[in-house]
Amino acid sequence: MRIDIITVLPDMFEPVLQASILGRAISGGAVDVAVHDLREWTADRHRTTDDYPFGGGPGMVMKPEPVHQALDAMVDLDPQPPFVVVMSPQGRPLDQALVRELAAHPRLVIVCGRYEGFDDRILSRADLEISIGDYVLTGGELPALVLVDSVARLQPGVLGCTESAADESFSDGLLEYPQYTRPAEFEGMRVPDVLLSGDHARIAAWRRRESVRRTAERRPDLIARAHLSPEEAEFARSIVEGSETHERD
Repeated sequence: MRIDIITVLPDMFEPVLQASILGRAISGGAVDVAVHDLREWTADRHRTTDDYPFGGGPGMVMKPEPVHQALDAMVDLDPQPPFVVVMSPQGRPLDQALVRELAAHPRLVIVCGRYEGFDDRILSRADLEISIGDYVLTGGELPALVLVDSVARLQPGVLGCTESAADESFSDGLLEYPQYTRPAEFEGMRVPDVLLSGDHARIAAWRRRESVRRTAERRPDLIARAHLSPEEAEFARSIVEGSETHERD
């Protein structure tokens, strides 16, 4: 997979792109990430990428010409047509289902905003606008890094364990079950006995139930979209309504 990032702050990306799993994925060739300085496509000596908004108002707006020219250059860089993403608080919320959709594209181009936003004519080049949450940041660089990390980890060979991407929060619409490691007892808190039993069927059933429980307790909004059996749906409903009284193993 190839990812091109267009930004006015390219230096923000290098430390993250070189670190940990993402850094190893890039250095190992599982993902090809290139960061491009939008100012390379400006025409004036001040390398201007923004201007005052027509109609007045606070702040500055990103100019259309540099972004359009940068996107033209992205097309010329690789014969594979890119899927163009603009990071915007007005975009589609990023969730794991969307991450999987994007991870299937062989090539992404991510455009990072700054200032008060984009000249709306820039959005005509976008295949999709994406938001990472209902809050405002100073620019699209941090959201772009979130997107790159979430998409890259789904590429073959990026994660050390092939099951890791499938067996985690949001992979099936639910939050992940509780996890434990050694020691079996710490400050009076014991690991559930079922996890020490060696009975893989019981462990799988416990994990599934705890995943449903945790989602119902912490993110009841996800329950309606999760794929649950009738028994699991009733269990989740009892938790949401406060009537669930079963003890945990």
